[in-house]
Amino acid sequence: MEKLYNDAMQIIDKSIKENMPTEAVRNALKNHAFSGNIYLAAIGKAAWTMAYSAYEVLGERIKRGIAITKYGHSLGDIPGIEIIEAGHPLSDENTIAGTKKIIEMAQGLDSKDELLFLISGGGSALFEDPLPGITLAEIVEINSQLLACGSDIIEINMIRKRLSSVKAGRFAEICAPAKVFTVVLSDVLGDRLDSIASGPAAPDMSTTEDVMAVAEKYKLKLSDTVKKYLTKETLKSLDNVETVITGSVRTLCESAAKIAAGLGYTPHILCTDMNCEAREAGRLLSSIAKEIDSHKETAETKKTHKRRDKEYGIETYDLKRPCAIILGGETVVNLKGNGKGGRNQELALAAAEGIAEIDNLLIFSIGSDGTDGPTDAAGGIVDGTTAKRLKEKGIKIANVLDNNDSYNALAAVDGLIKTGPTGTNVNDVAVVLAG
Repeated sequence: MEKLYNDAMQIIDKSIKENMPTEAVRNALKNHAFSGNIYLAAIGKAAWTMAYSAYEVLGERIKRGIAITKYGHSLGDIPGIEIIEAGHPLSDENTIAGTKKIIEMAQGLDSKDELLFLISGGGSALFEDPLPGITLAEIVEINSQLLACGSDIIEINMIRKRLSSVKAGRFAEICAPAKVFTVVLSDVLGDRLDSIASGPAAPDMSTTEDVMAVAEKYKLKLSDTVKKYLTKETLKSLDNVETVITGSVRTLCESAAKIAAGLGYTPHILCTDMNCEAREAGRLLSSIAKEIDSHKETAETKKTHKRRDKEYGIETYDLKRPCAIILGGETVVNLKGNGKGGRNQELALAAAEGIAEIDNLLIFSIGSDGTDGPTDAAGGIVDGTTAKRLKEKGIKIANVLDNNDSYNALAAVDGLIKTGPTGTNVNDVAVVLAG
């Protein structure tokens, strides 16, 4: 098992490094002809990395820059660029203060200027200025409701973009008549520009009917002021924006597959749009693990299966060991308890029971940004002995999942993956690794 764990850590480390925005940002900037004075705004968990990459290319051509990132995600000073750390996943006063500085900078631009806008995952929480009549506390409360009920990122952003003066294309409108060149590191399935960071420089694809359907679906408790804004239509076109997408969960999964292949595993990318409840995803991965383990068949059984497959026209994955089954996306957690954890930790823990006593196989799930929920872990890793070791410590997996306390359970059996903030954010990757 030691080799398997070492291989898993290599897949995690190298795939994250391959999906750092550094080179992608440099290439995007080298291929863009800036026409005037350059100003920079960067938002998201990868804001520091993206801003630093821009500085390496443009240097003192940047007249002024402001980057807002999550607490602990700044890696030091960048000449000419102010770094502000703020709250995530819930906005705080630093979020508002940083956003107002960017707004003030944007309002001073004219047609001779161009704003370089660097966006990464987490931008929705880190770039916020509530519309008149709405408080930050109200936005945080609505966001908490959405997170607790298991809504997905597109639904969450559909609501909060309509309560903000900088989302749903409004920031690009503030920048006019200046041009906006946007470089995006996508953390949204399908790379929907109007949902990444709630689309501050993108026309809104959602309608008022869509928004009210989400509010009704989750029975959100909303004030009359909020309801008024939700029924007000948003911008559907912008003529001062050019956008380049530099990375996504697809590239993360492809990196994981390539690295696994180099380590001797046959890789299978099962999907790159995993979007379901975390514990259900964990159970699915454990079922895949059982399928891999069931391939310990006799020659006669294999012959029978192949004959039936041919007879019925069935095409099946050859999941024989060694292999790596890879899924990318972003699961959700339906909060029922008051424990500590994140979606990747909950996914891994939910898989543990299903792979009990399966030898030489493990499952891990991580967030590429290095932080999973409000914890210092990137995700979790489990193997065929995890369930037994938890039981020996008096820890019942079902009870832990009901209390959403996956962090403490995994910590008890050395099942946490800690990378620290990575400087990128392209969703999550989960892998079944069988030796």
